[in-house]
Amino acid sequence: MQRLQAFKFELMPTGEQQRDMRRFSGSCRFVFNKALALQQSNHEAGGKFIGYVAMAKHLTAWRNSLETSWLKDAPVHPLQHALKDLEKAYKNFFEKRADFPRFKRKGQSDSFRYPDPKQIKLDQANGRIFLPKLGWLRYRNSREALGELRNVTVSLSGGKWFVSIQTRRDVETQLPHGGAIGIDMGIARFATLSDGTFYAPLHSFKRHETALRRAQRAMSRKTKFSNNWRKAKVRVQRIHSRIGNARRDYLHKCSTTISQNHAMVCIEDLQVRNMSRSAAGTADAPGRNVRAKSGLNKAILDQGWAEFRRQLDYKLAWNGGHLIAVPPRNTSRTCPCCGHVSADSRQTQARFLCVECGFEENADVVGAINVLRAGHARLACADTSPEVRASGQEPTEATIQFSV
Repeated sequence: MQRLQAFKFELMPTGEQQRDMRRFSGSCRFVFNKALALQQSNHEAGGKFIGYVAMAKHLTAWRNSLETSWLKDAPVHPLQHALKDLEKAYKNFFEKRADFPRFKRKGQSDSFRYPDPKQIKLDQANGRIFLPKLGWLRYRNSREALGELRNVTVSLSGGKWFVSIQTRRDVETQLPHGGAIGIDMGIARFATLSDGTFYAPLHSFKRHETALRRAQRAMSRKTKFSNNWRKAKVRVQRIHSRIGNARRDYLHKCSTTISQNHAMVCIEDLQVRNMSRSAAGTADAPGRNVRAKSGLNKAILDQGWAEFRRQLDYKLAWNGGHLIAVPPRNTSRTCPCCGHVSADSRQTQARFLCVECGFEENADVVGAINVLRAGHARLACADTSPEVRASGQEPTEATIQFSV
């Protein structure tokens, strides 16, 4: 099978190359915002959505205009790809996968992409890459980029420039190792497996919260856009970058270990946006326990559950396994021994004691076991005939065991 994979490296550009990359990212941001404004004004006038081909003609007019002739200094392919990004954003909005496209701000997600591999030269032996209108750039060659080069994305993060090289290569279909496992996500325990093992939370934001607060306070006392303010802003960016890097590193280690040792992973289909919604309320109807809910929201977002699920999904596919998401309702209230559902069985946040049969276990382990059973039931229902699925009958225990 074919595998698309990105290899990210830190760039070591010269001063002139850094200035050019900032100009190119600014040009792509300008084209995206100008095209978005044109789409909005066209929609208000009653016009239809402007597709990429028609929008590309507007880009040509902007490049030839005297007011925006500086767009010619940037390579044209990244500018065209900015229009494709806008079209994709609208498509995600129409299909209810994302919110309405928003205007981009300077300093947030500054990046641009070279989509044509014919214009790119990669010299891994010498740790350098050739990009149009930038020339040869050196990068920290920490590992080999395997496969055929497809596209290159240059991005700015934490004051440093990075290059992401996407490749495509043929790999052998992997056979999965291990059996099935259920995972219960939490805060006191980041991930609890149905076999009783668990991963402790990293709390990367909490570890750096004090340093971040001091840096932000010092930045707020500086005159905006002064040299001291810019230096303070760099300190804040570095702390944020350190928090994100630590979180991603931990999630990669956990997801890699789980995906390599299990053929099927069942996980809760958590709606993080709803779980971390503010409880402040309105002026007419103020919320209750706002401070406690704010701390809970901060702890939930510090875990990175969505990123963990995304990593598990593609890593299991690479290793021949698959991921099953099940509804999280009553997973920590159902007794895995007798099947009785009761909120009273959850004695504390960590203790589960069934009020019907007296079964006692850690509440997170109980949740993981129920998640695994729900995944088995869903898999068995998918393997049964269409007549059985249409009847609405639940698969029997024998059918579940046979399918697994």
